[in-house]
Amino acid sequence: MVESRRLSFDPIAEARRQWEVHGWSDEAPAMALVTSIMRLQQVFLTRADAILRSYDLTFARYEVLMLLSFSKRGALPLGKIGERLQVNAASVTNVVDRLEARGLVTRRSNPEDRRGTLAWLSSAGRRTAQEATTDMNDFLFADLGIDTSTARLLFDLLADLRRAAGDFD
Repeated sequence: MVESRRLSFDPIAEARRQWEVHGWSDEAPAMALVTSIMRLQQVFLTRADAILRSYDLTFARYEVLMLLSFSKRGALPLGKIGERLQVNAASVTNVVDRLEARGLVTRRSNPEDRRGTLAWLSSAGRRTAQEATTDMNDFLFADLGIDTSTARLLFDLLADLRRAAGDFD
């Protein structure tokens, strides 16, 4: 993982101050919030990728393995995967192609919709998902730097923002 140099100040707080100085006081808190979320996305993705690298997974591939592992049959239509992960069909196809090449999933015709294709989790895929999740829990999710109640509160607040943005009803 590439470590960035620790700064002696918060550059986002400074940006917020600059926005206020330049006459955008009303917008400054929202700009700082958006910028903070985008920065945290970078931080978390870097950490997740470092953990998942030993499994030859990206976070997107890990998400598909986990989604399949949570399904009743260990299988889902490709369209449903895209819908649940909120990504386009081409992204799902690419991820499933890579997982299939590694023997972690297989593609099969959907018996309920002959035009559709299911992604099936293989036993190797299930094992990889479980092992990777142990590491993700130990080295990322268990140590975000905030306590569980704060994490729940932040999730709820961010869910409100996602809902307002039209992410879900």
